[in-house]
Amino acid sequence: MAPAEGAAYSRGVMAASRLELNLVRLLCRCEAMAAEKRDPDEWRLEKYVGALEDMLQALKAQASKPASEVINEYSRKVDFLKGMLQAEKLTSASEKALANQFLAPGRVPTTARERVPATKTVHLQSRARYTSEMRSELLGMDSSGPQLDVRKRTGVTGPRPGDEKQSAAELDLVLQRHQNLQEKLAEEMLGLARSLKTNTLAAQSVIKKDNQTLSHSLKMADQNLEKLKTESERLEQHTQKSVNWLLWAMLIIVCFIFISMILFIRIMPKLK
Repeated sequence: MAPAEGAAYSRGVMAASRLELNLVRLLCRCEAMAAEKRDPDEWRLEKYVGALEDMLQALKAQASKPASEVINEYSRKVDFLKGMLQAEKLTSASEKALANQFLAPGRVPTTARERVPATKTVHLQSRARYTSEMRSELLGMDSSGPQLDVRKRTGVTGPRPGDEKQSAAELDLVLQRHQNLQEKLAEEMLGLARSLKTNTLAAQSVIKKDNQTLSHSLKMADQNLEKLKTESERLEQHTQKSVNWLLWAMLIIVCFIFISMILFIRIMPKLK
């Protein structure tokens, strides 16, 4: 978060309402409980996180609610705690580690006494814990009795240093392969995103040119339509004038022929 956003967040806490103060206190309590080692049957943290969600919804519905940056930071931390609890309910350590990677901790401390956001510390602790559990699963040991499992696997009274080194090397190799695979997938996704961006920009440029061409064509069509209307009116007027002169000319010719026939009949003698 930028310094301006952190300052806005601090001002929001200073000028907080009673509901917001209660939310901050409960949030600090939840962060402290999440950082501690808890029993599997611990149920209070889940209830506290549910109460945080209700308080956050009530805070959003208030007329004099805090700034949007403060609301977003509260939502980010509550979502992180909720996701952490859901990740802890998964069965395998690999699933827990994968779910933990998608969690987004808070960006600023909840209180002024914190130098680093507590949710970020909890995120690092859970990541280290899940990595250790993955190592134990890959080595075929559980956290309660690693020596017993090693003895069962080796078939002797004590673990052999050579087997431990080989298992550690194999584990490091597997983890390195997973990391390389993740980096490769990230590079492929980045390449796809860049390709999509390039194609989008190219399509946008083509669409823009097509729109300009279409606008020019529509403008030319309107101009041609206006010219066609003008020429049609002129042609109509010209046609009407031509028909009138032709009609008068035909009448004059007919009259002239009629008079000529009468004179011809009068002048010429009758044939016997």
